[in-house]
Amino acid sequence: QLQASGGGSVQAGGSLRLSCAASGRTFSAYVMGWFRQAPGKEREFVSAVDRSGSSPYYAESVKGRFSVSRDNAKNTAYLQMNSLKPEDTAVYYCAAVLTLDYYSNYRKYNYWGQGTEVTVSS
Repeated sequence: QLQASGGGSVQAGGSLRLSCAASGRTFSAYVMGWFRQAPGKEREFVSAVDRSGSSPYYAESVKGRFSVSRDNAKNTAYLQMNSLKPEDTAVYYCAAVLTLDYYSNYRKYNYWGQGTEVTVSS
């Protein structure tokens, strides 16, 4: 089970840190991904991190502004979002998948958090 938190409303240029807490003892076995979905749009890949936390992956639209990490001892993944833009407004979801092969494909993920809303105003 995944629980995402940390969303909120900020002005453009601001920052937010999302957290994704996992229950269970197999957190370190999963690749963790972050996706977002804006109203009327398809869910899109934002970022992912491998099992150890040593290899992050980013969508081009967030590269250089967002940073993904995880703490396997705390069963938690994080998404630090800086220099936020109005186009970052969406519901953000964390998800878990066993293989890194399809880290950017939301259809391949096995488990999903409930989503946390991020609103960026101009």
